[in-house]
Amino acid sequence: MSAASWWELAIKSSLGRLKIDLYATREAIERRGTAALAVSMKHAEEAAALNKLHGDPFDHMLVAQAISEDLILLTRDAYLEAYGSHVLCV
Repeated sequence: MSAASWWELAIKSSLGRLKIDLYATREAIERRGTAALAVSMKHAEEAAALNKLHGDPFDHMLVAQAISEDLILLTRDAYLEAYGSHVLCV
């Protein structure tokens, strides 16, 4: 799980736009053995180089991480499919 996703959840929670117990959720994720993917300088450079299909910097980072790490980003955001084979809309 990307640290960028967790950061976005924490921000939404702090703004009252999402009800989540971050501590309990993180513990549950860790118990399942889900690895955390930190945001690196390489990821930031990749995100900056992307075509900006919309203005969400978190989405840009997630796409950049998928490309940089040769992963597949699973998303409900159909706009992100335009980034190519590293994005799968589910």
